[in-house]
Amino acid sequence: MKKLVVAWIATALAATGAAVAVLGLLGNGLTGSDSHVLSREDVKAALATATTRAPATAGAAPSPAAQGKLIRSAGGTVIASCDAGGLVTLRSWSPAQDYSVDDVEAGPAREAKVEFEPNEGEELELKITCAGGVPVSRVGG
Repeated sequence: MKKLVVAWIATALAATGAAVAVLGLLGNGLTGSDSHVLSREDVKAALATATTRAPATAGAAPSPAAQGKLIRSAGGTVIASCDAGGLVTLRSWSPAQDYSVDDVEAGPAREAKVEFEPNEGEELELKITCAGGVPVSRVGG
């Protein structure tokens, strides 16, 4: 009986060690730094960088369309831009806490949309169009 318990403990330790080693190879182990929660200041800084940085074109100044506009809603945030033809493109979207993204029509199109779905309750559909070359949003049904 004693030999069975010792064998069981040895097997459990070997399996645990192998699992930890595999996790270490796949990422940063069990307590890696890749999965950390951003502070409110970190999020604001990242959003500010995303809305002010434009792709570099030799000799050209960045245009507002290339930068995009940050649009906030209860369901989440969207960065959208308009092109010279009045078409809107969703450049990125991120759900708020307790929401997920259900459906996205990113464009370019006359109207783009993203649906944010809460854990409980009704979804929030954000529709974005261009008015005067600037993205404009409205909550749709």
